[in-house]
Parts: sequence; structure tokens; C-alpha cells
Amino acid sequence: MNRTQHSSLTLAMAGEGDEVRITALRAGRGLDRRLTDLGLNIGACIRVVQRQGGGLIVARGEVRIAVGGGMAAKILVVPA
Repeated sequence: MNRTQHSSLTLAMAGEGDEVRITALRAGRGLDRRLTDLGLNIGACIRVVQRQGGGLIVARGEVRIAVGGGMAAKILVVPA
């Protein structure tokens, strides 16, 4: 396992206001495509705007995206 993957955590573990970079998507083909279509692809830098229960609202540039807890657990990130 390389260092980037080793130090990655899930998006679900990120705190409000954290800026992170997506390092991997641990989803099936359908969810992987859906996340990529939303702009949540590997290498994207996003900011956690708000936590709501298990879900989050993240921002990529001016776009805000609601991400459920299950989805957030499948997105690996590192601090940006």
C-alpha cells in the first residue's frame, strides 16, 4: 500500500470546514460513475460546508453537492 492510500481517510470522517482532495473511490461501477458525473472524481479538491446527521454538503468551487453518509464512507480523501 502506498503512502497516499495509507494516510487516506473517508470523507465521512472529515470535519466541517475541512478542505480535502479525493484520492480514491471505493464504490461500485454505478456509484463511481454517479460521483464522477457530480464532479467528485479522483484528484478533485472539495470543502466540507456542512454536516447533517450522517450526510454532508461539500463544495467544489461554487457548486454545492449533498452527499449521503453511505456515499461519504466510500470516498477516500487526504487534507488539501
